[in-house]
Amino acid sequence: MSIAVRAITTADYDAVARITADAYLGAGYFDSVEYPYMQKIMRVGERAAAAHIIVAEREGMVIGSATLAVFGDEWADIALADELEFRLLVVDPKVQRSGAGRAMVSWILERARADAGIQAVSLTTGDDWQAAHALYRKLGFSRVPSRDWPIPENGKMLRVYRMAL
Repeated sequence: MSIAVRAITTADYDAVARITADAYLGAGYFDSVEYPYMQKIMRVGERAAAAHIIVAEREGMVIGSATLAVFGDEWADIALADELEFRLLVVDPKVQRSGAGRAMVSWILERARADAGIQAVSLTTGDDWQAAHALYRKLGFSRVPSRDWPIPENGKMLRVYRMAL
């Protein structure tokens, strides 16, 4: 089954909000959508108005998404001046390990390489998201432990990965 990556549309907002909640709650980062951060990331329309969001689609169904940001953007957490950061990369837990994450990261890398001002791609991922760590390493990302940081709401550590282009 082929996976297409494209820019988000308003018709995708509900699916992206659901997938985001399912992925974060399923991973144990929060135990309720009532946390302020969960509420923020589930307001997909507001996020899309301020940042570039992509979706992964298979057979007409949205199965994943990611948010892109550069230094100074409202949605940038770790981006340095010459980096494209992606965050909130999620795949529907029902279809994880389907290639959707890889397809989105490949799309992001291609976009970053086409931008002369971007010299690297950075990302933050959960400390215990082992499958994600393996994917990022396989694609050529390296850990940058000096840039790791804790989730303010619960203190769980987030890992930073980076790839120079």
